[in-house]
Amino acid sequence: MEYKEFLGLGIAGNFALHLAQAGELEDFKDVITEDEAAPKGMFPFYLPCEKSVASSLEYKPKDMLFTYPLSSNTITLPKEDVNVQAEPEVGLVCEIEYEGTQITNIIPTHFGAYNDCSIRVAGASKISDKKNWGINSKGVSKKLFKIDKFSDGGVMDNFSIASFLRRNDEVHAYGEDVTLNGYSYFYEKLTEWIKNQINTQKEFGPLEPISEYINACGKPTKALISIGATRYTNYGETTFLQENDEVIVVVYDNTKISSSKVVDAVKNSTYDSTIMSVLSQKVEK
Repeated sequence: MEYKEFLGLGIAGNFALHLAQAGELEDFKDVITEDEAAPKGMFPFYLPCEKSVASSLEYKPKDMLFTYPLSSNTITLPKEDVNVQAEPEVGLVCEIEYEGTQITNIIPTHFGAYNDCSIRVAGASKISDKKNWGINSKGVSKKLFKIDKFSDGGVMDNFSIASFLRRNDEVHAYGEDVTLNGYSYFYEKLTEWIKNQINTQKEFGPLEPISEYINACGKPTKALISIGATRYTNYGETTFLQENDEVIVVVYDNTKISSSKVVDAVKNSTYDSTIMSVLSQKVEK
């Protein structure tokens, strides 16, 4: 499935310690949150409209945000010589409801493996500057699971996320293997936060006025939202992507398969799509 009509948004700082590992704490030093555990903000990675809409905006989104960046099999490295890291995440397909210019409801309908691949560069003016550098700069699995209810007691209670890097035929754990309810904000707390954040986030520091972008784009009713990167292993924290690497993100039902069996599945590239959403991307220049 392609998501060219979907708004593309991400969340920064929804898993303890990730921002520090990614060297991004400094970017958010002036961003104050009501709750210490709260995410730091949201960023756009794709706007599903013509870039001409930006002409009416006081703060104009970068041109690259109008380029569709998602792939289910490839990451194309930037032309510049910069460090790039995979960011293993859960992606949520959501429906959006509006009243006037404000969002009134966010309804997650499906979830799966996602790679919020990012450039690591100090001093970028906005988070989105590091998130979309063109086609094949993000990843989402072809296999998504339907959400029965986005709350305790729902199907997502049983899922974990793990990620790996295959380099020179060796498989390395890239992100920690964690349950989805390890996210700082999840379920209703998360959707309420997303709604309020989009409606109120202003152009400040690394953040952008997303609500203005959304309204200029004609208020899309569907979105793909990545809900924050998990913590890296020591290997993941210190290893940047190279040509011919393979990035693998696995969101799996931990009541049906153990973490050690997930590692075996990755090593053999044999995946059971009934119990796992797998995103496998080859890295190219």
